[in-house]
Amino acid sequence: MADIINVSDCGPGTSFKVGEDIFSSLKIDHNKTAMRGMIVKIKCKNLRTGSIAERTFNGDEKVEKVFLNKRSMTYTYDDGDFMHFMDSETFEDYGIPKERLEWEKNFINEEASVTITFYENEILGVELPAKVTLTIVDTDDNAIAGDTVNKATKDAILETGLKIKVPMFVKNNTKVIVRTDTGEYDSRA
Repeated sequence: MADIINVSDCGPGTSFKVGEDIFSSLKIDHNKTAMRGMIVKIKCKNLRTGSIAERTFNGDEKVEKVFLNKRSMTYTYDDGDFMHFMDSETFEDYGIPKERLEWEKNFINEEASVTITFYENEILGVELPAKVTLTIVDTDDNAIAGDTVNKATKDAILETGLKIKVPMFVKNNTKVIVRTDTGEYDSRA
């Protein structure tokens, strides 16, 4: 049995379904004027496509509240088409098509722990930690720090293939901490 709620109750963090789309509310605004009924604007993320948009509803509209299941999983291997994750509790294997993980695969190395979000049996997405530790596999160790006033940087390639800018003092085989929201160098590990 589905829980039906008033759209005005979809505060930040609430997951709801409209038609076949599943959304997570990021921000909600209520607008009530004397001349007409309440209008509810919700900035929300479509959990199937990843797009963020603002949707407008009448204040008396109802939506179906959905309950998402989040499971901690460990990355196990890549078979070329799918990245495979193992459930930490049941040891079940889940394959996610690589094209759905274009951004996330830049931060997933062997034995990486991630949180996978499910709606019923459908995988909606992979949540990464805010920062991950990765190893630099290629950078110019002989780079000369010429302009140290403006925080000189150089290119480096991580073990996942992501190319980032790092400070001049960072060498090959150094473990660095990288932000998963921007893909930028944070610090040495």
